[in-house]
Amino acid sequence: QIKPVESGGGLVQPGGSLKLSCVCAKTGFADYAMYWYRQGPETGREWVATVDIAGDARYPASVKGRFTASRDNAKNAGYLQMDRLKPNDTAVYYCVHRDRWGQGTQVTVSS
Repeated sequence: QIKPVESGGGLVQPGGSLKLSCVCAKTGFADYAMYWYRQGPETGREWVATVDIAGDARYPASVKGRFTASRDNAKNAGYLQMDRLKPNDTAVYYCVHRDRWGQGTQVTVSS
């Protein structure tokens, strides 16, 4: 099984932005929703976003209005644009597609 591969994490100051990318297996990519989750240093796993097969996205209240999830079926990729980042957004961010989890990418929000 080909697992998703995330990239784009890093260190950013509060109020800053980052854009995560997730490349998935090409076969059947457009037929499945994509999900983003995160796990912070002191928190459990938290759902961050869902992008359905039509490209419509949903978010929990904690990130709604700050995060924007999207997908590009031609590139079998998904994206998570994160704006106005806060210290409590610090976490490892995971992409999930077809029940396959990526290895995660670290996002650290700190001054």
